[in-house]
Amino acid sequence: MRSLFKKPATLMYPVIPREWKERTRGHIENQINDCIFCGICQRKCPTNAIVVDKAKRTWEIARMQCIQCSCCVEVCPKKCLTNENTYTTPSTEKIVDTYVGPPPAPKPEAKPAPAAAEPKTEAKPVEKAEA
Repeated sequence: MRSLFKKPATLMYPVIPREWKERTRGHIENQINDCIFCGICQRKCPTNAIVVDKAKRTWEIARMQCIQCSCCVEVCPKKCLTNENTYTTPSTEKIVDTYVGPPPAPKPEAKPAPAAAEPKTEAKPVEKAEA
């Protein structure tokens, strides 16, 4: 009889989505435009779920291999990694997300060294002859 007058214990999931708490560790997101592709997150990841390729400017994460420990988020020097509070959608296949960074900014060209200065000859005023 008690259960007739109480709220249901479960939510109607597809109709009413769950509200996640702020501290929920769901999935890693990368702000790829801020990333410098240093590879510290790859070295710190305990499950080797992250692969960084500096030459190709790609950042990959194997979603099913990641354990959401936030080690990569803590060590990122540019703070471009965040741990979002929503989970990755369930799937029967392994999910590998690949982020491709923008091409590197062109380096400014070095100005060529100035050529050897030609010796300047001072122009002497021509004296006018009195006629």
